[in-house]
Amino acid sequence: MLANLATLVMRRRWIVIGAWIVLTFAGAFAAGQLSKRWFESFSIPGFPAYEANQRTLKTFGSGEQAPLVAVFTTDRDITTVPGVQQAIDATAKQIPGNVRVGSWFATHSNAYLSKDRHAMVATIYPPGNANFDPVPKTLKKMRATLQKAAPDGVTVHLTGLAAIIASQGESSGPSVLTEALIGGAGALIILLFVFGTLPAVAMPLLVAMSSILTTFLCVYGLTYVTHVSIIVQFLVALVGLGVAIDYALLVVFRFREELTTHDTTEEALVETMTHAGRSVIVSGSTVAIGLVSMLLLPLPFIRSIGLGGMLIPVVSVLASITLLPAMLSLLGPKINRLRVMPKKFVEPHSPEDGFWGRWSRVVLRRPALVFVIGVAIVAVVISPAFHINPADAQLKDQPAHGDAAAGRAAIAAAGLPAGVYLPYVMLVENGASPTTLASVVDRLDKTPGIYGAAAPPAWRNGGTGLVEAFATDDGNSRASRHTISSLKDDVLPQLQADLKDRVSLGGFAPEARDFVHAVYGKFPYVLLFVLVLTFVLLMRAFRSILLPLKAVLLNLVSLGAAYGIVVFIFQDGHGSKAIWDLAATNAIISWIPLMIFAFLFGISMDYEVFIVTRVREEYDETGDTPHAIAHGLARTGKLVTSASLVLMFAFFTLSTGPGPDIKQFAIGLAAGIVFDATVIRALLVPATMQLLGKWNWWLPAPVARILRVAPSEV
Repeated sequence: MLANLATLVMRRRWIVIGAWIVLTFAGAFAAGQLSKRWFESFSIPGFPAYEANQRTLKTFGSGEQAPLVAVFTTDRDITTVPGVQQAIDATAKQIPGNVRVGSWFATHSNAYLSKDRHAMVATIYPPGNANFDPVPKTLKKMRATLQKAAPDGVTVHLTGLAAIIASQGESSGPSVLTEALIGGAGALIILLFVFGTLPAVAMPLLVAMSSILTTFLCVYGLTYVTHVSIIVQFLVALVGLGVAIDYALLVVFRFREELTTHDTTEEALVETMTHAGRSVIVSGSTVAIGLVSMLLLPLPFIRSIGLGGMLIPVVSVLASITLLPAMLSLLGPKINRLRVMPKKFVEPHSPEDGFWGRWSRVVLRRPALVFVIGVAIVAVVISPAFHINPADAQLKDQPAHGDAAAGRAAIAAAGLPAGVYLPYVMLVENGASPTTLASVVDRLDKTPGIYGAAAPPAWRNGGTGLVEAFATDDGNSRASRHTISSLKDDVLPQLQADLKDRVSLGGFAPEARDFVHAVYGKFPYVLLFVLVLTFVLLMRAFRSILLPLKAVLLNLVSLGAAYGIVVFIFQDGHGSKAIWDLAATNAIISWIPLMIFAFLFGISMDYEVFIVTRVREEYDETGDTPHAIAHGLARTGKLVTSASLVLMFAFFTLSTGPGPDIKQFAIGLAAGIVFDATVIRALLVPATMQLLGKWNWWLPAPVARILRVAPSEV
């Protein structure tokens, strides 16, 4: 089939190239229009805290966002100082819309006071839906108003989640276009050393440019069908760059090799696409499987990333098997002209005499030793992954500067609880009278893990009311998980039974826990889906049972290593401050491990496919397993190294994007790719294959019939 496709593309090459040019320009236009169509929500429909927050938002106009926290400190009883209430009211008025304010003045609740009554907090809930930028546009104005209205002798600060995020200066960063250009420049340098001629270097870059812009065109169309997360723009630009160049590298490598053994460009191109084209399709399929798996999760945000991300390998594969061969058919031997590097980068030489040929012979002589060394490295790198904490960082661990940091310090110094940043909000419906709300407050005050609770009178609307509760611990802490579970499982059912009213737990922190449960509650099914589909796909591609099993297991090892590196850097703080100015957070943002899995599992599998398909091809010709392993590693080692460097640079570029989430995701992918291309593919893969010997190729006849391939009995 691929041979026929290659022949058709060569005959209609100008039509193929013209079609891709049209798609590329249309994609450039679509990319400019997408800024108005991105989805910026973490909605988790059907989960109790999210639904409670939505009902609160509908009734009161606020409820999805964490509050800003105004802090007042003085050397006497703060409640006796005139002007504090007026300062709170003036600050809240700077936010347009239905703003909710919780304070001592409305409730006379000691929950808002320090034990010595010298410090007070007030919570200010912004209206509207939460999005990827939680910082109110009026934050600076609010802070200026608060400081201006503060009574003499009272120190004031404005802090809270949004204020701390704003103080980090992370709301801006390199644009997607800038990041793509930086990534492209890095890829250009690597490709110059790989190929050494301008035409050969230009081919992967042209394919990548066309693939990225065409993917944006597809994403633009997808936004009219469903929501697409704003994060997809970064993935298309940088992941798309790396994936497209990877596939183009494989094809160009093979084409230059085939030119030396065939008389015509047509013969060389048909042979190239028969083998390299098949590898590209298999590789793209493994990437797509990982992304399709995200559709199993009940989260629109994650599903949209899965759908949008899936377009990346699909378009890249199509470009690599149509646009690239069309351009290569025009170039032919001219691909080796216009040399800009020394001849050793241009003139073909026997891979068996190069570094990877020599290394393959080392592995074949000492496979057990190489395997043990690889396992030892894996054990060291993967060990931090076993204490991974998927959660948002506690506010005390978030980097903060200026007034937001000063406010956080004032809260800690006064002995006020960390729970003031992310309060729990009890939504009482169908009869929220003052007496009912007072009963809820009384019950919460007696609950372990709760510092205090209050029910501001203004937080009632008809038969619905709200109660605000401050936990003793930060809402993102491990201790808070027990408190949230206690409220859901013990306190709420008892309150509903006693009051005959509907009482629901809402607030930012309980919704964040719901998000973790939504993602990782079904993660075993996602993992099983990916493993089974990938195993079946590779079983057919490799015509073996043990090779795909090994590939799947080693990919899980790569994934664990990526988690270990991310935990070591960002959760434990080894290097995150020096490189990215991020202090240790003691947590990895909850959705990052899932995203690393979805992308890395398929991308790292590319290298397994590149190596093993070449080994399989050689084994089919010679029947000699050691020779096939040596030949396959020698001829794909440089390819895998080059491809991993391109991807690594692209992901490091992505790590310059705004927000710790993008940084954690990008470094997880970069680290996983490098680890996979070195320890896994250079050590464990060839060593394991040599140890397995003839069992590499075992495929019983019954299984082969199901897969519709030739059997391989041993």
